[in-house]
Amino acid sequence: MHRTYSLRNSRAPTASDLQNPPPPPSSTKSRFFGKGGIAYSFRRNAAGSWGPELSRKLSQLVKIEKNVLRSMEIASNERRDAAKQLSIWGLENDDDVSDITDKLGVLIYEVSELDDQFIDRYDQYRLTMKSIRDIEGSVQPSRDRKDKITDKIAYLKYKDPQSPKIEVFEQELVRAEAESLVAEAQLSNITRSKLRAAFNYQFDSIIEHSEKIALIAGYGKALLELLDDSPVTPGETRPAYDGYEASKQIIIDAESALNEWTLDSAQVKPTLSFKQEEYGDYDDEVEDEEAEQVEGGQPADEEEQRWAENADVTDDVEPAAATVQPVV
Repeated sequence: MHRTYSLRNSRAPTASDLQNPPPPPSSTKSRFFGKGGIAYSFRRNAAGSWGPELSRKLSQLVKIEKNVLRSMEIASNERRDAAKQLSIWGLENDDDVSDITDKLGVLIYEVSELDDQFIDRYDQYRLTMKSIRDIEGSVQPSRDRKDKITDKIAYLKYKDPQSPKIEVFEQELVRAEAESLVAEAQLSNITRSKLRAAFNYQFDSIIEHSEKIALIAGYGKALLELLDDSPVTPGETRPAYDGYEASKQIIIDAESALNEWTLDSAQVKPTLSFKQEEYGDYDDEVEDEEAEQVEGGQPADEEEQRWAENADVTDDVEPAAATVQPVV
């Protein structure tokens, strides 16, 4: 965690880093084309170059998250191949090494399966953020229309202050501002509800994935306890390996622990330095204010649908500018 609580400063070493200094950077990291390579940089930069200006930054985030998912999928497939190769290599060794490596391969293969599940759940977060991007893109035409009418009024007042068109455009500006206010308020409400839902998807999936990985790591270390690593002298024979049943039971216990795990049984809980009750009333007030802003007390999904229907209303003077088009 950054000690300065900002991504703009270098990361301070943690207590774990001071006790056990981290190893040097991996030799497999990209040296020539930067992080992610040329294709990654192109996709990320291209996402912020097109589309409505209001939604460009979020479009870039959605594209970056898609690259994250692709990277995790590649890592998951490679981990699955590594698990198989570990079992193949151990097959030609002594009985104890053969059995332990085979069972370790099973656990590592299960990690890759958990990675696949994590990718699917993580994608729910990305799709929810993408829906915010689509709504932002649909609000942009109403902003552009209001700005265009304002520019026309300023131009006419400068060129022909007595023009009768000024009054017509001022009436259009009133309607455009009213339409824009409704769209902006609904965008604000939907953004908050979608943002909260999106990161609940992400954090729940992270908690599940990390705790299940920790379970597998614990059972993996239990398997290693069955491996006799005491040195032998030349010509000495190791005792016969008799841990087949124990190793099998460890795998069965690991499977049972993974199947029985639920989010409610998560072991890691956040420790807050402030009293949660102090912020409970504030959260309730915010939720009440957001509910009052929604006409008729409709939930966020119904509000989004109603806003999308209202956004299709066209203006008599400039129908093309008033039509709301979703971002593809």
